[in-house]
Amino acid sequence: MKPTLYVEDIFNHKHEENSVITLSGWVYSKRNNGKIKFINLRDGTGTIQVVLIRDESEQKHLDEFSKLNQESSLTVTGKLVKSEQAPGGYELLCHSLEEISESKNYPITPKEHGPAFLLDRRHLWLRSKRQNAILRIRSEVIFAAHEFFHKNGFIAFDAPIFTPNACEGTTDLFEVNYFDEDKAYLSQSGQLYGEAGATAFGKVYVFGPTFRAEKSKTRRHLTEFWMLEPEVAFMDLNGAMELAEEMMEYIVSRVMQNKERELQALDRDLDQLKKIKGPFPRLHYSEAAAILEKESQDQFKTGGDFGGGDETILASKFDKPVFIHRFPSAIKAFYMKEDPENPEFSLSVDLVAPEGYGEIIGGGQREEDIKVLQQKLKNHPDIDPKVFEWYFDLRRFGSVPHSGFGLGIERCVAWICGTKHVRECIPFPRMLSRLRP
Repeated sequence: MKPTLYVEDIFNHKHEENSVITLSGWVYSKRNNGKIKFINLRDGTGTIQVVLIRDESEQKHLDEFSKLNQESSLTVTGKLVKSEQAPGGYELLCHSLEEISESKNYPITPKEHGPAFLLDRRHLWLRSKRQNAILRIRSEVIFAAHEFFHKNGFIAFDAPIFTPNACEGTTDLFEVNYFDEDKAYLSQSGQLYGEAGATAFGKVYVFGPTFRAEKSKTRRHLTEFWMLEPEVAFMDLNGAMELAEEMMEYIVSRVMQNKERELQALDRDLDQLKKIKGPFPRLHYSEAAAILEKESQDQFKTGGDFGGGDETILASKFDKPVFIHRFPSAIKAFYMKEDPENPEFSLSVDLVAPEGYGEIIGGGQREEDIKVLQQKLKNHPDIDPKVFEWYFDLRRFGSVPHSGFGLGIERCVAWICGTKHVRECIPFPRMLSRLRP
């Protein structure tokens, strides 16, 4: 047995007006205006208003209404009619109502609750309209990304979560015991494995969870998050920026097309999203640093990496995402290729979202010369070069220029939704002080 009709089917005009239908769901809210009683019924796909009229509904159903509480589950049969006053433009005139299971003292009431209270009850908070809208948009972002890469001939390529070495840095690793072997680590990125995939298949993308033991409490950080990481053989830095631009334009357009109702539920300024069309502006690190030395309140010094406030200043100059490219080699990972025109800079790039949402993409062109890689790794005495022998093999046997990047799903969703904190952009957030539920 399965439900034959969902609320979203009604809003998508898949059922005729004045037909008799049956819906199952939960009481989102209810109110009693004496002769007329209202239930806002949610079924996970949407919410519809159910109406009971005292002189037209059977007494047993009116009695059932009085017993219903917030989040009681029920089945309702009635006539579907258009209504300008009802949310969504439709309501259900109830013929029969049956409670499936009661709900008493539901903890998340319509009053204001603090974030700690709500996060402790995240398993229930997911039922709210706002969280429903955010996570539906997250699903669309992920689907659109898969669709984009599929249409462009990429192979989905899974990278391991247990890794024997660091990818980004050694100070923010989660270490785990791995049987009788040496220590293993939770993956910081699938990029290194994606590079192996690119040499095997030409163009691949890795999508999966990544973990950073960075002790940060900002609104942009999670300890467990999801990353989308394409990697392409024979592609340079400019190609990576073009690919990222095309991908972001595609993702935003798909969300606008398929999740406009959810965006409206979040009061998102749709005019801002309509501006997300290529080409995106591009700033050399030196240009960006010059702006920050004049305007940053944190006394930014050229040669350093950008903080959240710095990214906000730079993004405020544009009404669409901006590429900042060629960061100093000294602040980038050992595998990032140096700029042949000026080795002080690397062929790296960040994509910074507008409206103060900061970096959502980081990537660049990888170093393809094994001798250069090995020499660079000597500058990291805390990393055992033996664990990179397999990675060096990619350069020993037919090395080619190649590039890629990583898109942080939660940061991307936060920006598209216009929500302040990434903790709302993943079903169960993991943060510095949050491991439950």
